[in-house]
Amino acid sequence: MQSTDIVVVGAGVIGLSVAYQLALRTSDRILVLEKGAGLGEGSTGASSAVCRFRYSRDEMVELAKDGIRAYRNWSDFLELTAPVARFHQTGVIWLGGGIGSSAEVARLQRLGVAATLLDDADVQDNFPALSPCTIPPDLLAGEPHECRSGERYILESEGGYIEPTDALQDLLTAVRNNGVEVQFGARVTGIETISDRVAGVTLADGSGYACGLVVNASGPWCNQLLAKVGLADRWPLRPTRIQMAQFDMPPHLPGSMPVCADLAGGIYFRTQGQRKHIIVGSVLPEDERETVDDPDEFDRSADDSFVRSKLHAVQHRMPSIGPLRGVRGYSGLYTMNWADVHPIVGETPLGGFFVANGCSGHGFKLAPAIGSLIAQAIAGSKHAFDTAVPRTFLSFDRRPIELAQQSVLA
Repeated sequence: MQSTDIVVVGAGVIGLSVAYQLALRTSDRILVLEKGAGLGEGSTGASSAVCRFRYSRDEMVELAKDGIRAYRNWSDFLELTAPVARFHQTGVIWLGGGIGSSAEVARLQRLGVAATLLDDADVQDNFPALSPCTIPPDLLAGEPHECRSGERYILESEGGYIEPTDALQDLLTAVRNNGVEVQFGARVTGIETISDRVAGVTLADGSGYACGLVVNASGPWCNQLLAKVGLADRWPLRPTRIQMAQFDMPPHLPGSMPVCADLAGGIYFRTQGQRKHIIVGSVLPEDERETVDDPDEFDRSADDSFVRSKLHAVQHRMPSIGPLRGVRGYSGLYTMNWADVHPIVGETPLGGFFVANGCSGHGFKLAPAIGSLIAQAIAGSKHAFDTAVPRTFLSFDRRPIELAQQSVLA
């Protein structure tokens, strides 16, 4: 066996964020092992990478705020003069669902979120392509209705998105700048232990590395490693197929386009690729239930019924959009934590074995904060972009968090 100090399994946005945060505060040798041949082959590559602040729990708002702060200051955060990725501050608007209230805006503002309350006229003035209708569209028969509004809506003015594969490339550059070694085509198949502590990892090609610390950031493949150390049954973490639709951005749409969380239509959407496309995902719990036995083998297209229903909801939300062109569908994987749809982050009962798993669709926006939680636990020292949320909030040995609704919006 070769030797190193810390092994991070997985070079997605979580794994690279962990490695980067560790490299900022320790001189230990850090090795990232990624089974794929390149960046973006796991969950991160298909992520919509929406950066929104609103969550049910204040701690999650704080974690999202800390993660988004890193993306909004990406060059400073990574110490890169010319990063590939940039934060698109389009704003995030919440429409329908009856959540737009003065109390909710006051809660977000108390937590440091730039949130405001809009009425119908405000929506039309700021985002003329959007209808403020609060009646759910008929997603089965497609029957039209007379739109009605009159509610209040929340705008997070500092929300937006960042292109995920660009962010991965920047993270790879940053970790290598800080002395981290990253190996691709290196599938970890085993965890070596001595006296209830991590002693190393073995790879599919028969090689291995002796080490004293391992961070499991392997996304939908996490259970394969958890099972090796008898921890797979503690949390119900399930690789889950998540479908998306995409179409060409119509050139005639007026005004700016925010990230839209359309709770009435059961969708969210945002622009992509310099406003060349719009991508559409679901916010419905029933669309987060298709588990995958083998994350290496799943249907990467999208079901025709899914694409049709989501695009019908888009046309309801943007009635002037006209015929949709360049329509396609694709799928990626979340690792859903069926106990409470929150990540599991921190040390496990096996000494030196840390996890950052079960992100349930929240992983991209939280990644810098999750990296901070792991790095604080291992190295102890502080960094300017650290989160102040207690490590116990998402810890491995915590109780499931009680929620009114278990979905990606949690």
